[in-house]
Amino acid sequence: MPFPAFAAPDAPSRPLHVVSPEGLASFLSALPDPAAAWLQATGFEATAGDLRLIPAEDGSLRAAVAGAGTPKSRARGRFHLAKAAAALPPGEWHLEGEMSAQDKTEAALAFLLQSYRFDRYRPGKAPTEPARLKAPGGVDAARLVAMAEGEFLTRDLINTPALDMGPAELEAAFLTLAETFGATTRIVRGEELLAQNFPMIHAVGRASSRAPRLLELAWGSTGPHLTLVGKGVCFDTGGLNIKPSSGMLLMKKDMGGAATVMGLAHMIMRLGLPLRLRVLVPAVENVIAGNAQRPKDILTSRKGLTVEVNDTDAEGRLVLADALAYACETPTDAVISMATLTGAARVAVGPDLAPYYCDDDDMAQALETGAKQGFDPVWRLPFWTPYEHIIEPGIADLDNAPGWGFAGSVTAALFLRRFVEGPRYMHFDIYGHTPAELPARPKGGAGQGARAILGALPAILGLKL
Repeated sequence: MPFPAFAAPDAPSRPLHVVSPEGLASFLSALPDPAAAWLQATGFEATAGDLRLIPAEDGSLRAAVAGAGTPKSRARGRFHLAKAAAALPPGEWHLEGEMSAQDKTEAALAFLLQSYRFDRYRPGKAPTEPARLKAPGGVDAARLVAMAEGEFLTRDLINTPALDMGPAELEAAFLTLAETFGATTRIVRGEELLAQNFPMIHAVGRASSRAPRLLELAWGSTGPHLTLVGKGVCFDTGGLNIKPSSGMLLMKKDMGGAATVMGLAHMIMRLGLPLRLRVLVPAVENVIAGNAQRPKDILTSRKGLTVEVNDTDAEGRLVLADALAYACETPTDAVISMATLTGAARVAVGPDLAPYYCDDDDMAQALETGAKQGFDPVWRLPFWTPYEHIIEPGIADLDNAPGWGFAGSVTAALFLRRFVEGPRYMHFDIYGHTPAELPARPKGGAGQGARAILGALPAILGLKL
């Protein structure tokens, strides 16, 4: 993956002036007359992300000016300065202008995230060198770099086609992550899943020629214990309830939950947070063969609950259920699951928000605070207990896909909650994809919720940083 970094603190750099519409007149008055006249002639109005390059008298590049926009325009999105960063010539830059600490942090993170490139499948494309920013005074540069590194890992994993990112390749990336930070791992593959009582992970993945597996990582020896569980469906045809071709076009991203918890794990380990971390990823491919699970099959889960399979395309909750039950067999302070689980969540909040479920108000409040700090928006949806009867089919303990037609994300979350006993629990139903180019977020794979969780961990776990 590309390496996000700030410019060296002692490197020569040009100023990037950040100017608001209300401060534009004052800024122009401080410029030499030719530069001010030139800037006015270009029609610069300091709109959010608008960029102008300012020449010196000899024609060389003297500086640049970027619009900060109005508070109202800034509220309509995130990372506006990334638009300017993308248009800057390569080289080193530093920020100038009146900015709050929050605005400086957002601008610095925007520069890092904007530098992402995914050129693996275009070997003939000349690499483009991004502009690099000196970390502004007062920002936690190491933390921002760790955030960007984790996000880049997530994007790379999601963007890679299923041909090159099946269960074995996801395992290889998982092992590389563990090796980088000295974590220990345990992998359970193929028929051994049955022998070690992961029956639903096996049932979903057994039809593929690429063996299903459970990936487990452990890191840290002291402090509170955190367990992350990520859905790793490397490709989802829907199984025997096969998707239409249009429904498969983005299914390489169905391991977005796994990619996001791996990115978050990278952030945690890179920053050396004082906690014990466990990461669980059920990695499977949901395809069709003679031994594929069938509609109306009844599976017995690791926890012992029976599940009627009413839709083989609702497979993510099956593999997560075994992993969540396993997670709770070891004492842990908090469990967080992440999955590209339902289209219903997209209907509810669209692609830009990360919806989450949590019964613990303190945990939810910590997440909301972390979301603001990390510029990583989230939205709380309800574990609505009165809907519990919807996921109870009568013939088995649970129904993986009740044909109710309402609240599909809620009922999926309620299904998962049945497999968690003991620790505080939070579940994310993310999209993992940016459908159109946005500042600092290119079209393609995207992490959601990881920076918000990172910011919430001190409050959730009582970390002493």
